[in-house]
Amino acid sequence: MSLPEDTLPPPMPEPVGVPPSLTPHNETLLAQLARDFLRERRVERRWRTVFRLFWLLIAALLIYSLWWQGRHVATTTTPHTALVEVRGEIAADSEASAELLLAALRDAFKDDAAQAVVLRINSPGGSPVQAGIVYDEIKRLKKRYDKPVYAVVEEMCASGAYYIAAAADEIYVDKASIVGSIGVLMDGFGFTGLMDKVGIERRLLTAGENKGMLDPFSPLVPKQRAYAQAMLDQIHQQFIAVVREGRGKRLKETPETFSGLFWNGEQAVQMGLADHYGNLDYVAREVVKAEDVIDYTPKDNVAERLAKRFGAAIGGGAVKALREMAPIR
Repeated sequence: MSLPEDTLPPPMPEPVGVPPSLTPHNETLLAQLARDFLRERRVERRWRTVFRLFWLLIAALLIYSLWWQGRHVATTTTPHTALVEVRGEIAADSEASAELLLAALRDAFKDDAAQAVVLRINSPGGSPVQAGIVYDEIKRLKKRYDKPVYAVVEEMCASGAYYIAAAADEIYVDKASIVGSIGVLMDGFGFTGLMDKVGIERRLLTAGENKGMLDPFSPLVPKQRAYAQAMLDQIHQQFIAVVREGRGKRLKETPETFSGLFWNGEQAVQMGLADHYGNLDYVAREVVKAEDVIDYTPKDNVAERLAKRFGAAIGGGAVKALREMAPIR
């Protein structure tokens, strides 16, 4: 028996959350899409790994090349002139530190093909301790290897730089080079007058009456000033003794020789502070008789500089008090 359409019950609604049934065609399509997606992810991971390995290899090669560049010295059995550069301030953390210069000097002296060692100097000086270490090592190496040492001055050879040059057998300069400054100084500032004007009180606590010696914010005590001056005078006498030993009878002393004055190259030759005029090429060609020049000076590479700066930053708090002390030069 049939019923009219308006008496038929309403169609059953689709269940909520239940996906429509898949046909075999749709199942095949979804499986293919899943396989394609997984394949693309595997390819992506593979290329990501390849690129990471590539950049890691580039970084390793760069670091190695920088490290090798800082240490490599061309080797040859051909007779040559060994060059060691003394440039800039002579200080513990500089390119003219005793550590770097001693390594270069030892390599140069040990090389049987090196006919002589030439110090090419362009330095205003620096630490008497660092200069003294280099001077003593040059004297030791000269005695051990019986190899001549020549100093060639470019722009400047003053103070601690001349301390080192005094160890050479001969010193060559340009007529306009600056030579000398055989003296010692300790510099700093005093702020006591300014502090009184602005009403600032210095509160310094010490254990030991001289622990705060030469504090720039405290009055200069005559006893401590005399002590510091005596120490400078003693270091000055050490400097004078080195120059006299190195220059010998060639030195024509005057009352101004050890006063801290400096002179041009022409005057230095006349005073016996230098021997002749000449540059590196001239000394290698005419004096050493070995025109080929090989540089033995080690250079800090980028990695080492970054490491030193990082180490300096970490240790900055520990050395802050020492940096406030007046340096001796």
